[in-house]
This record gives sequence, structure tokens and C-alpha cells, in this order.
Amino acid sequence: MMKKLFTIVICTVLFQLVKADARLAMPIAGAMQQDTNILVPDIEKPVSVYDNVIFKRRLDSIQQDVPLDYNGYVQAYIDNYTRRKDEMGRIIGLSRYYFPIYEKAFAEAGIPDEIKYLSIVESALNPNAVSRVGAAGPWQFMSETAKLYGLAMTDYVDERRDPVKASNAAAAYLKDAYQQFGDWLLAIASYNCGKSNVQHALEISGAHDYWSIRELLPPETRGYVPAFIAVNYVMNYHKNHYIQPQTAGLAIVTDTIMVNKFVSLGRVAQALGMPLKDVCTLNPSYRQQVANGTAAMPCRIVIPKADAQQQAVLHTAVNDLNAAVRAVRPMQYVAIVPLAPLVPVRAIPAVTQQVAATGPLPSPVTYITRKGDTLSGIASQHGVKVEDLLQWNKSLGSNTTLPLVPGLTVNIGRG
Repeated sequence: MMKKLFTIVICTVLFQLVKADARLAMPIAGAMQQDTNILVPDIEKPVSVYDNVIFKRRLDSIQQDVPLDYNGYVQAYIDNYTRRKDEMGRIIGLSRYYFPIYEKAFAEAGIPDEIKYLSIVESALNPNAVSRVGAAGPWQFMSETAKLYGLAMTDYVDERRDPVKASNAAAAYLKDAYQQFGDWLLAIASYNCGKSNVQHALEISGAHDYWSIRELLPPETRGYVPAFIAVNYVMNYHKNHYIQPQTAGLAIVTDTIMVNKFVSLGRVAQALGMPLKDVCTLNPSYRQQVANGTAAMPCRIVIPKADAQQQAVLHTAVNDLNAAVRAVRPMQYVAIVPLAPLVPVRAIPAVTQQVAATGPLPSPVTYITRKGDTLSGIASQHGVKVEDLLQWNKSLGSNTTLPLVPGLTVNIGRG
């Protein structure tokens, strides 16, 4: 009888443990749960740490506010990343654009500077990265979490892709997480799997640090923190592993303007004499290549630093109401495009010429649609506002991103 009772008790305990483990592995609604990132490969087993302890010594030398613990899991990720020389070299090149943005946001929020490396684990510094579960942007926000931290997602804009706004939101999340857990590695872990997952693991274990609860966290999060520590190492000691920053960038010193009207990025690119994709690289949050500024909510357009002639052309091309645009204090960015030489960032003067938000109405013309055309694309191509195009072509519907039937006549301008 006692043996049967003992067996029943053991089975009950095991069943409860399995249920708890299953709960921990489930995504949390609104948390930043996502698929395994390319920079968080599945490394389940630690490697033997090297006898010369050079890696630990190097991590100790760069440690600031966030503990950079060294163990076999961290070493496994260091080995993985140092073998991927081209990929890491490209990321180091991109960091010259993104890191100044992150550093500013983190400094203002009181977040340790070294947490900027977390974006490499999240997105490989790609503002257009989207996971299979819908996390987007350089900081890979899920939509519900993005809304909680003030990021807008509309037909025109996805602020999860805006490096400035997304960095401010990431800083706010990390600050909240640190205030809850009092430990930066736990805050970082929660960025991947959600605060509730981390809190539940702490309650089950009775522990107070990441390494003690690691095995209770979802599989990806078990590698997430070691990956973050390894990225810290590689970004600081890449030269020791013959990883060279790729001179793969078109470096652009930029100015910022605020517009309170709808402005086509295509018109801006045409006026500046540069490819539209380069302007879009500086403004990745605009879904339809249109900056949707309003009087109540002006929006920002980042443009390359223009010489006097380019400023005059831009002014002529888009000037309609001078009051529609106000110049703001310039911000320095470096946009990286593969296989172009890297130009150093330099100080720039304030914008001296105001650019208007809209141009004169175009002369009435017609356009015959081709395969793949959309209303937003046609508006951008002809330098008109999407809402005007909708007004002139009410019979074509209101979906600006749905491909149109080839052979339709689209009116450009008032007839």
C-alpha cells in the first residue's frame, strides 16, 4: 500500500513539473517572443572553455554595468560569430550608422551603453527585419508591445522600423524590466521572452539571477543572453580574429526636416538627384514612400546634406507653402549601402533653407496601369499626394497598396 501511495505522489509531482515547463515554453501575448534569430543559432551544449582564459580576461576588461559572464555557452557563441567574418564585418560597418542613434536614446533613459549590442542579436541591424511571428524593426517589437511603448503602426507608417523611435521604446522597455528585476541580464532575457516568463522562472526556482533560471526559460532565451555577451566580445575584439569592418557603405551626412503635409519621398529623391532607395534607407518607417505629416502631428524626413544648388532644386520642386516646413537642429547619420566607400562623419551646420511640404498641382495627364502598379507607387512616381490621387480616381477604390488591374486609366492632376 505504501509503495502504491509513493508511486502516486511521484507521478503527481512529475506531472506538475511537466505542466510548469510547458507554460514557460509558451509565448506571452504582447511580449517580444519571436523565432530564432540568425544570430542566435541553436547551441544547446557548452564547449570546453579554453585553458588560457584569454576570453574571460578580455570580457572582464570591457565589462561596465552589465555582467559579461564567461562560460562554455558564451564561448560557443564566440566561436560561432568569429567564424562568420563577412557577416560580422558587414554588421560592424552598419553599426557606424545605428550606434550613435542607440547611444543617444540609451543615455537619455539611463540604460547602459553596451546594451546597444542587443540590436545585433535581434535584427543584425536591419530596420526592415521581420520575424515569422511579426516582430519588426531593428529592435524587433511585436505589435502589442510596440503599442504599449508608444510606437504607431498605420497604413502610412510603422514606427517599429524607425531607428530613433524604436530605440527610445526599447530603452523604455529595458528600464521597466530593470526596475522590476534589479538585474540587467534578467532584463535582457525578458526582452526576448517577456517579463512574465522571467518572473515565473524566478518564482519557481527561488533564484535571483539569469544563470540560475536559464534552464527554466524558453529554448531561444537560453541562448539569447550568451549570444549578447558574445556579440559584446566580437564587437570589441574583432581585429584579434581578423574580422575587418566592411567598407560597404554610402556614408551620408544628413539634415532633418519636419513636415506637416504629405510629402512624397520620390519627389525628394528626384530633386536631390539620388536613387529613391537611398532616401528610403534614411526613412525606413514610411510604408508607402510618403511622409504623412499633418498640422497636428508633423513628421520627420531625414535627407542627405545638400549643397546650395541641390537645396535650390529641392526648394523649387516641393515648395508650395513655406509655412509647411520648419527646419530643425541637424542630426548626424551615416546610411550604409553595400559596396560603396565609407565616408567619415563630420560636423554640419544647421539647415539654412526651409523646404516646403507640397509642390504645385501637376498638369492633368493620364497614366495606363501596368502589372504590379499600385496607387501609392503611381503617386510616388509622379510626385503627387496619395490622397489627391484617390480624389481624382474615386472609381479605383481606396486601397493604395493593392496591385491594380493592368490597362486602367489613372488621372494625374485635375482635369
